Amino acid sequence: MQDILLLLQDPTAWIALITLIVMEVVLGIDNLIFISILTNKLPAEHREKARRIGIGLALLMRLGLLGTIAWIVQLTTPVFEAFGHGFSWKDMILIAGGLFLVWKATKEIHHNVDPQDHEEDFIASSATTGFAAAIGQILLLDLVFSVDSIITAVGMTPHLPIMVVAVVVAVTVMLVASGPLARFIERNPTIVMLALGFLLMIGTTLIAEGAGFHVPKGYVYAAMAFSALVEVLNMLSRRKRQREKAAQH
Repeated sequence: MQDILLLLQDPTAWIALITLIVMEVVLGIDNLIFISILTNKLPAEHREKARRIGIGLALLMRLGLLGTIAWIVQLTTPVFEAFGHGFSWKDMILIAGGLFLVWKATKEIHHNVDPQDHEEDFIASSATTGFAAAIGQILLLDLVFSVDSIITAVGMTPHLPIMVVAVVVAVTVMLVASGPLARFIERNPTIVMLALGFLLMIGTTLIAEGAGFHVPKGYVYAAMAFSALVEVLNMLSRRKRQREKAAQH
């Protein structure tokens, strides 16, 4: 308790907390996009429940990982070497998560471009395994993003209470934003394709990071922000044309 009181009186601790919260929220955007796309494929009455369960389990997973920081830090130790690069467990988790994202995004893009090929399979499986499969896939990506998030937090501050508060605040923001984001994506079909493109880019970035090629996150998020801005302008243009067309009739 005394340590916490000392942290509350330390300005550098507050700066570290604010910085870490911002970092965790930004890193959570990737996870939130994936959760929104995945839960929108469920029946409407199950979507909110799936989002809450997925994000709630993400919080429990991250808090659990924070309790094993000593083990998490060891994940960055190389376990074997190939192609001149020492691969750690963190690298292998990032590569596996990246490959899953690329596979999932490619599959969803194919489904959006030619939905008839997948319609029968989707109808047959969604009633029995749709909800459980969605939660399972959310948990799988939660694990990848959680490991990356916790290692980032460890690199920014040595104080566990700061990490816990930052993680709780970031996941709370995700929980509040998940519903509006999912509904926005559902109302704007072109956003789905843009978001799937984001997932492809994020998956490729994870693979590159795992293979030892550092990709500055600022470049990735700048590209995503620019693409989102262009899409917003396109949406405003389409709505203006629709209003003008409606006024003519």
